[in-house]
Amino acid sequence: MKDYIYIVVTQTGTRPARFFRFFTGKPYNHVSLSDDAGLSEMYSFCRTYRPFPLPSTFNKEIVGKSTLGCYDFIPCEVYRISVTKKQKSEYYRVIDHFSHNRRIYSYNVLGLLAVYLNIEWKRKKRFICSQFVAYTMDKIGISLEKPFCLYTPDDFRSFPGATLVYSGELNSFYYNMQSKPVPERHQICR
Repeated sequence: MKDYIYIVVTQTGTRPARFFRFFTGKPYNHVSLSDDAGLSEMYSFCRTYRPFPLPSTFNKEIVGKSTLGCYDFIPCEVYRISVTKKQKSEYYRVIDHFSHNRRIYSYNVLGLLAVYLNIEWKRKKRFICSQFVAYTMDKIGISLEKPFCLYTPDDFRSFPGATLVYSGELNSFYYNMQSKPVPERHQICR
């Protein structure tokens, strides 16, 4: 039986997300990792508290909760990457490390500008979502085409070895995989 890791690129409706979409012209502004096809847990660098963009750090993302629970329509693409058992084990080790040490990591606000100016700048214990995903891929032994600190969410749409398994709306995908109806949301997010 094959093992997989899933890369999920999304576009939420937050103000920063809308700004980045306008600035970059790219359809997606965020990327997360998951170890299962149902996306029951996703991991990324993102806001810690739903109403505020900062502070941000390594977080577990769950569809229907926090920022992902604020929007009825979240465009996404889900990609599957085949990995060995050793790579999957290493993936869990990396996620476990970030989970247990999340307080020492923070969002790479200055690095965000460097990425979009294509300036290679590795900052200790600071990541944006795409840097975290690329860093994790590198740590588990998947070759990168450029330094992890230069990756953008859009780069994962053509990531070597990644197969598109879904393109559409995140809530619908998630709740269909869970065999549950999509709940209505009336929360305010910024």
